[in-house]
Amino acid sequence: MLADYSATVKYRSSPNFAASKVVSNITKPVSRIKGQNITGGVEDSPYWLAQIKHQGVSAFHPGNGTYQVFRNVKDFGAKGDGITDDTAAINNAISAGGRCGPGSCQSSTTTPATVYFPSGTYLISSSIIDYYYTQLIGNPNGLPVLKATTDFNGFGFIDGNRYGPGGILSFRSTNVFYRQVRNFVFDFSNLPASASVTGIHWPTAQATSIQSCFFRMSVQKGTQHQGIFIESGSGGFMNDLQFRGGLIGISVGNQQFTMRNLAFLDCVTAINQFWSWGWTYSGISVTNCTTGLNFSSGSSSGQTVGSITLIDSKFLETGTAIITAHNLTSSPTTGGSFVLENVVFDTVGIIIEGPDSTLIQGGTVLLAGWGQGHQYTPRGPTNFQGTFQPFIRPQSLVGDGIVGNSYYHRSKPQYANEPVSSFLSIRSFNGKGDGVSDDTVALNALFRTAAANNKIAFIDAGTYIVTSSIYIPKDSRVVGEAYPVIMGYGGDFINPDDPQCVLCVGYPGDTGITELSDLILSTQGPAAGAILIRWNLASPPNNPSGMWDVHTRVGGFTGSKLTSTECPASLTSTIINPSCIAAFMHIHIPHTASGLYIENSWLWTADHDMDSPSLDRITVYSGRGLYCQSKSGNIWIVGGASEHHTLYQYQFANTKNIFAGQLQTETAYYQPSPDALQPFAKQNFWKDPDFNRKCNGIEGNCAEGWGMRIVNSKDLAIYGVGLYSFFNNYSTLCSEHNSTSLCQSRIFSLEGRSSNIHVYNLNTIGVEEMITRDGVEIAAKKDNGNVFPETVAVFRSE
Repeated sequence: MLADYSATVKYRSSPNFAASKVVSNITKPVSRIKGQNITGGVEDSPYWLAQIKHQGVSAFHPGNGTYQVFRNVKDFGAKGDGITDDTAAINNAISAGGRCGPGSCQSSTTTPATVYFPSGTYLISSSIIDYYYTQLIGNPNGLPVLKATTDFNGFGFIDGNRYGPGGILSFRSTNVFYRQVRNFVFDFSNLPASASVTGIHWPTAQATSIQSCFFRMSVQKGTQHQGIFIESGSGGFMNDLQFRGGLIGISVGNQQFTMRNLAFLDCVTAINQFWSWGWTYSGISVTNCTTGLNFSSGSSSGQTVGSITLIDSKFLETGTAIITAHNLTSSPTTGGSFVLENVVFDTVGIIIEGPDSTLIQGGTVLLAGWGQGHQYTPRGPTNFQGTFQPFIRPQSLVGDGIVGNSYYHRSKPQYANEPVSSFLSIRSFNGKGDGVSDDTVALNALFRTAAANNKIAFIDAGTYIVTSSIYIPKDSRVVGEAYPVIMGYGGDFINPDDPQCVLCVGYPGDTGITELSDLILSTQGPAAGAILIRWNLASPPNNPSGMWDVHTRVGGFTGSKLTSTECPASLTSTIINPSCIAAFMHIHIPHTASGLYIENSWLWTADHDMDSPSLDRITVYSGRGLYCQSKSGNIWIVGGASEHHTLYQYQFANTKNIFAGQLQTETAYYQPSPDALQPFAKQNFWKDPDFNRKCNGIEGNCAEGWGMRIVNSKDLAIYGVGLYSFFNNYSTLCSEHNSTSLCQSRIFSLEGRSSNIHVYNLNTIGVEEMITRDGVEIAAKKDNGNVFPETVAVFRSE
């Protein structure tokens, strides 16, 4: 039962203290998301997604071309008139066609759907049940309103993972991938304030997002309304959300998450964080709430929140901005690790309340840097709670924000103001997307023509086989429908000594601005020489190029020829199947490239077969995750994950000016059988790690893929990162909490002439040495225990 809070607050004045300063006229009013009508229910203007001809297919669906990918809810009987109960029609639009639904299926890639809501007010009397691999999209030019009836019966307006018999979630929350909710208003006004109803129930994992949604909840005393509830999963990303009223704006627990540009007004509690391993909040605005951020769950003797990073945010006219259960003697030792940087408090009653006393009194102040947990600068640990010297931000990474000196950010473009005539479909160039035809020529023709005529390339849903590199020219815009897959196949992608890009963005030396969104890059069968994305383009730091919801996926799905049939996992054999060596690298940012903003990107070498009913384990080999060697840098990686690559998940070499957070990695489940010495030979040209030399004399599983490797680089600011090693040849005994055996010796390597490297809230699992510099241990597991991972709150390279 959610607690009832009083909305009465008292304000106190604040003394001055180090690493902070009193300021005035520093806050801006809560603003609407640019370019959107948030009144809802009115058709402002047409939206291209509703008008374009929909010719998307699911290449490997057994329905022989009859399966419908795009669905308009009004075609299924929804009225959107604010009078008719539209629940059944909406749920029919989502479920039609034998799709992967809760309770009947754990996952599937063969039944994708984009479900579109025109502007209007849609009455719902029970939950909209979300299915696997689904995009729920409203008209951004007049946001559709989901309005609960007075007798609403359900957990959430949208239930993203319905509870089944025995109180078990229908989908395994750590395997819920590839779905979105965007452009909606959630209207609670018909509900009594006492109704315990949630806007979105969202236990979810990677490659998922909620964007551009507004939650209108009761502001009455005693309200029990809640905007978003997440209780488990391995996510995820959210941005551009506003919450008005309610008991709680968001109540959340998940392994890791990134949330950006969230605004809370008149909530009792804006954010209730009840568990986490790592969480990054940026651009958070809290106005006239009783409590801003409460992460005191479990009390000081049993904290359940691992770590939180909060940057570029503000709290205005709020009773208590932050509540923590952490102190210098709390348990676990690093539980409740918390770092805030560049956060404004304006007319706040209490800034930070601890378990025993007020840590920072209220008032109006800018906190440049404050934290708690273990600090390495670079040696440690020092157990600290208080102000500290924050990162010095490269100005090329800074942009506009709700407080000054905020990091640059940019939301996924939806092209709301573009007419349908601005789009060119791949079908107009004879692209099939059937998973059989060679679409290389068609895709190259689409991209050339679109760029030359200032059009937006639209890739209809499907699987597009390419047998040689495809090129996106500079100054292009590309958007996909329901995550179309571009799949490299054949002899051009076989040779690891001469790797070729499946998708090349620009040519070396090109300058310009390009935008990609809602795509998946992949390979079919053996492709040891495939670089899935090579980003050659140089863009200005104040107006970078961008990728949003662009993912890579190697193996583990129907049509990949890298499934549990071809590449089953083996616990007893170390023989490598050459047909399962499937990628050289996932993303390469070469030295001539610069100015790239990447948001919500998952680089996944599959560990299981998504289309197997029992999600069978597979062994597929991919050499490298993301490799950035940009000489100028100015790279932002916001909400990124990279998993199961042989040599490393993220590598930064000879680069600079990088912003990242929250990042998450996993070591390949099959390692150390074989270890990272196989099947990819070390190549000096690619600055590959030398495990033979570096692991000489090191005990344990040393030759395993680095979670993160930084070589001869400077000015890297990492705001939350989880580097996980869960498995030893598919056994998790090595990562169990307080296990005496470990999965991996080392996971984060800092090498060479690297300087000004800063990390907030580094979390590791299953690893002995958390940080090494030139092979020397800096931070160890034994010193930094947390709720499940180990945590270093602040690390500075010097």
